[in-house]
Amino acid sequence: MIAKKSIKNLILAVLFALPLFATASGSSEKGEEKKFDVVEMIMHHIADSHEWHLWGEGEDAMTIPLPVILYTDNGLVTFLSNEFHHDDTGHHIVTKNGMNFVRNHGKIYQLNAGETSVKMEDHHITNGSKPLDFSITKNVASMFISIILILLIFTSIARSYKKSLVPTGFAGLMEPLIIFVRDDIAKSLIDEKKYMKYVPYLLTLFFFIWVNNLLGLVPTGANLTGNIATTMVLAVLTLLIVNFSGNANYWKHIFWMPGVPVPMKIILAPIEFVGIFTKPFALMIRLFANITAGHIIILSLVSLIFIFQWAGTPSMLLAIFIMILEFVVAFVQAYIFTFLTALFIGMAVEDAHH
Repeated sequence: MIAKKSIKNLILAVLFALPLFATASGSSEKGEEKKFDVVEMIMHHIADSHEWHLWGEGEDAMTIPLPVILYTDNGLVTFLSNEFHHDDTGHHIVTKNGMNFVRNHGKIYQLNAGETSVKMEDHHITNGSKPLDFSITKNVASMFISIILILLIFTSIARSYKKSLVPTGFAGLMEPLIIFVRDDIAKSLIDEKKYMKYVPYLLTLFFFIWVNNLLGLVPTGANLTGNIATTMVLAVLTLLIVNFSGNANYWKHIFWMPGVPVPMKIILAPIEFVGIFTKPFALMIRLFANITAGHIIILSLVSLIFIFQWAGTPSMLLAIFIMILEFVVAFVQAYIFTFLTALFIGMAVEDAHH
């Protein structure tokens, strides 16, 4: 019964998402049909932005404005992103503190002093520069939402354990996952005397990736774990933890491999040194590529409805099938990232065997 309800809710979610994609094939102000651009639609939905787009297009679009925070040579400038509404040229100039700002392809530019219009060359603004952008973008807002959700989840579990050591309700549902990360990932890959020190990080890593993967599947959701900047930060954290935890045995195996001839040690040392950076780099690319690919496939299947009108039903069925797979991928990718992180930590803290 629960499985049937879950499938029903999933189908309803996909059906609800279709109108959001349908807006990409809207019409112009003169009533003429606008040519549907698949690449533009897909990139629009997977890219970060300064507002949270819900539905519609152009002046009819429904969006949630987000704070724009810019640091310029003349100090900090803040305003809401809805001030960048489109005019006839597609570039609306926002004037703040005597400075002019314009947005082009999702990037905000500060026009040079005295400039009141945009000059373009090869789709790039030539009479402006990019200020430091600390804006609360869609991905940043989604990250805050996920952090709040994770805090609520674990504080509620902690309160449940204060009342009774036998978990009930939501705490009972989450306990197997927590034990799974602790025992099957951390304890099995890291020395039994040292693994508990890394369990908080591994739990945070697993649930942060998993929750954000799921949020990315919600209609109009943000593609946070499909953003390479996010996966890069996670990979850098793993890189720092692994190498700051590394003992003498770990570094000896990198720079002076024991048990091999000296000429081989000289050859292996630079290769092992490069491996310090390639392992977290692979983590970064794997998560980014898998999550982004899933979004692109779903959006591409939905796009077939507008390219081939006869493809509505097959496209819907395929999109639902891929959507179900993506729920599995959301968990698998969180598991793989956490598993490999624990594996690298285990290699770094392993004692020498004689």
